[in-house]
Amino acid sequence: MHSRFARGWSATGSSLAALVLTSGCGASAQDDVHVHASPASSRSDAVSPSPALTGPATAALRDPEQLVSENGLLKTRVVVERKKVELAGRRLWALTYNGRFMPPTLRIKPGDRMEIAFENRLDKQTNLHVHGMHVSPSGSSDNIFLSIAPGRTYHYAYQFPKTLEPGTYWYHPHAHTLSAAQTGGGMSGIIVVDGLDKYLPPELRHITEHVIALKDFQIVRDEIKTQNLKMGAPTTRTVNGQLNPLITIRPGETQLWRLANISSNIFYKVALKGQKFHVVAQDGYPVNTVYSADSIVIPAGARYDVLVQGGSRGTRLLETLPYNTGKAGNQFPRAALATVRTAGEPMTAQPLPTTFAPADDLGRARVVARKTIIYTENKAGTRFYVNGKQFDHRRVDFRVKLNTVEEWTIRNNTDEVHSFHVHTNDFQVMSIDGKPQRNYGFQDTVDIPQRGNMVIRTRFLDYPGRTVLHCHVLNHEDLGMMSVLQIDR
Repeated sequence: MHSRFARGWSATGSSLAALVLTSGCGASAQDDVHVHASPASSRSDAVSPSPALTGPATAALRDPEQLVSENGLLKTRVVVERKKVELAGRRLWALTYNGRFMPPTLRIKPGDRMEIAFENRLDKQTNLHVHGMHVSPSGSSDNIFLSIAPGRTYHYAYQFPKTLEPGTYWYHPHAHTLSAAQTGGGMSGIIVVDGLDKYLPPELRHITEHVIALKDFQIVRDEIKTQNLKMGAPTTRTVNGQLNPLITIRPGETQLWRLANISSNIFYKVALKGQKFHVVAQDGYPVNTVYSADSIVIPAGARYDVLVQGGSRGTRLLETLPYNTGKAGNQFPRAALATVRTAGEPMTAQPLPTTFAPADDLGRARVVARKTIIYTENKAGTRFYVNGKQFDHRRVDFRVKLNTVEEWTIRNNTDEVHSFHVHTNDFQVMSIDGKPQRNYGFQDTVDIPQRGNMVIRTRFLDYPGRTVLHCHVLNHEDLGMMSVLQIDR
C-alpha cells in the first residue's frame, strides 16, 4: 500500500506509505542479496553481536500505521515496553513504542497541537525528544531534561507555531547515558509535517509518497543488542523492520521519498544506481533551490526529502555505499537497502521544479556574538568532550539571546567524523574547512570532517529556555559530547 502526497489526511490510524531501507553490512550489490554470515566470534556476545542478516527481495514494502491530527490536534498514547517482535524472520526482544519496532508515524500540520500520554513500562527511566522541531524546549514540551521513571505516565503537550517548516522529523529517547541503548534497541519513529506540496508544481501535488526510515539493529541471541554498542559491528539495516523490501515505480513516474536516518550511531551513503535524488527539503526545511545528487551521506539523525523519477524498466538496488569516518572511526561497507522495480504502464515524466521555497539567508544578518565549539576525545575513544568538558546537566555551557543571530565555529580536533546537532533552532552552514557553502536551506544535523571545521549561523526565535547541542552519534553523546545551551529573553 502506498500513500498519495498532499491528499486530505483526516482519519487517525490511516495508512502512511513509509518505506525504510534495509540490509546487512557486507551484502553484495546484486538484485537478490543472499543470506550472509561471518565466522563466529570467539569473544563474548556482550562484545560481538551475531552477524548481520540479509535476504532477497521477496516482500512488498509494508507501511507503518499513521496517526494524523484532526482539527488542529493530534492526541495519542505512546507506550514504551520491551516486547518480542517479528524481525528478519525471527522473533526478537526489542524496545518498542506501542509494541512495534517501527512505531506509528505522527503526521501534523503547522500550527497544530500534539498531546501524548507517554507511559514507561521499561525498568529504566526514559523520555521523549521530537528531533529537529521548532517548539518550546521547556515544561511539558520538548524538554529533554525530564526523566520519566519506570511505571509512570507523563503527559507531553506541544504547541507548534504556524511557521513550522514542512518536512520530515522523528522522535526518540534523549535520556542521558541511555540514548544510544534505547534508540538502538528500537525506540525511534517518524514525524511528518505537511505542506511541502505548496511548493510543487500542480502536476506533482498528488504523487506517491514514501517515508524511507533507515533503522538498524544488532543481535545478541534472541534480542536486539542495547549494551556496549559498537559502531563498526555487523548490523542489520531494515526498511520498516523489513529486509530488502520491494518498492515499485512506473517508468517516468515521480515519487517523493522521505529519507530519514533514525538509527543511534551509523552513517549511510544512500544511492540508487543510474538515478539521481532531487532534494526538496533537508532536515525538515524546504530548500530554496532543488539540487540533484547521485548519493547522499546521511548521518544519524539527518533527513532528506527527495523526488525520484522512474527510469527504464528493470530492477536496481537502493543501497548504502562504502563510507569511511576516519582512521579513528569506522569503515561502513556497501549494503543493500531495498530493491526498486521499475514496471507497469509508462507515465509522462513531468518537469521537476528548480526553484522551491522562499530563500532564508543569514549571510547578511547582524551577528551579535561568535562562539567556538571544539570536539575532542581520548585516545581510547571512551570519553568525548565539548570544549574540554563532558556533559553535566547542572552546568550552562553556552548562553545566547532570544531574537538574535550568532556565528559559531565547530572544530573537530579528532581523527573521525563527528556530527553536530542543536535543538530548537535550525542553522545555516556558511563554510566547511574555509570553503564557502551555497545556502540551499537550514539544517539541524550535519557532519564535521575529521580534523576539520564548520562555520554556521543560527537565529534564536520564539522560545527561551534550556536545551542542548551535541554530536548525534549517540554513543558519543552518551559518553560526554553534549553541552547545555541556555536561550535567554
